[in-house]
Amino acid sequence: MSRSVVDRSSSEERRDRSPLSIAIFALSIIGVLVSAYLTYAHFTEATVLACPETGIINCAKVTTSAQSHFLGMPVSVLGLVFYIAFAALNFPSLNRTRSLDNLRLSMSGGSVIFILWLIYAELVLINNICLWCSVVHVVTLVIFFLNVYRFTTDRA
Repeated sequence: MSRSVVDRSSSEERRDRSPLSIAIFALSIIGVLVSAYLTYAHFTEATVLACPETGIINCAKVTTSAQSHFLGMPVSVLGLVFYIAFAALNFPSLNRTRSLDNLRLSMSGGSVIFILWLIYAELVLINNICLWCSVVHVVTLVIFFLNVYRFTTDRA
């Protein structure tokens, strides 16, 4: 085996255990869990935990608004499907597959565009904020910036 093949293999194995890869995967799992909770709350009409229904913070108003559906599908379900796929795509052993980096970056970029719409809807159209939704928004933004960082530094 040539030295470059050994170096590349060793580099790829380090990449799947890098703190950056582990952070992206862990954040994806957090996205799955919060989206699953919001999906459960959506379909059971359960009171959303730790989210008051007074003042600007009102998860019930946000999660039952007209903007809580996209193309007839609850946004929480879309988030759950996205985060399950994204967690699978970022499973540590798949992180050594650099050919998936463009897909990871595209998916996280598309999700940022979608959450920007959702943030706009919360702040302008609904005039309320959902704390659980905000967790998903922050997780999505952090994943996007980590993916941009990984994408640019791996190619430098």
